[in-house]
Amino acid sequence: MIRRRMLGKYLVGCVLFALGAYLFVHSGLGTDPLDTFALGVLKHLPLTVGLVQLGVAVICLAAVALWTRRRPLLAPLFTFFFCGSMIDLLLAVDVLHGAGVSAVVVLAAGTLLCAYGSAFIIMSGFGIRAVDLLAITTVQMWRWPFWLGKLLVELTLLGTGYLLGGPAGVGTVVFLVGVGLLVQPLVRTNEALFGIVNLGLPRTGEPLPGT
Repeated sequence: MIRRRMLGKYLVGCVLFALGAYLFVHSGLGTDPLDTFALGVLKHLPLTVGLVQLGVAVICLAAVALWTRRRPLLAPLFTFFFCGSMIDLLLAVDVLHGAGVSAVVVLAAGTLLCAYGSAFIIMSGFGIRAVDLLAITTVQMWRWPFWLGKLLVELTLLGTGYLLGGPAGVGTVVFLVGVGLLVQPLVRTNEALFGIVNLGLPRTGEPLPGT
């Protein structure tokens, strides 16, 4: 039962995050940093968003493994490929094309979906997105707040993706600030108000998830 609930939170989180990322791209106001990087790479290589995100996951997981001197986790690889492939599918279908929905509304919805999706994936303790796992590692190793670790990773992806020609704009800033700041409060709110068990985001001094 517990494992089923864990996987339920994980799958809901993946779907919510992919929908949010799609909305960022659809808004035309700038994507999240990971998609800025992925779309920048696609300008130079015949890949897919899912494959590029899988490559980013490998790099992040290798960094975490070297930093913590622990065996690398494998589940986040599936998360990046799964979410990236859902984004590919949503962009191909593009159900909001021509719907006339305000870009600001789309961006706001995308921010909430990405933040809540990230919170659910983290709380599931399974397949935590590799970018978030690297940020969580800073919570444990450097005693940083989660949002600061996440900001550092996201800015690295953003800068590299922008130099490769990936899209960036006000939406990218909204993602960096909005999603980065909302994830940890949403995790704590889910714990306090809804009694959802947090298996992923440690408080300072607690062991990393999956270790």
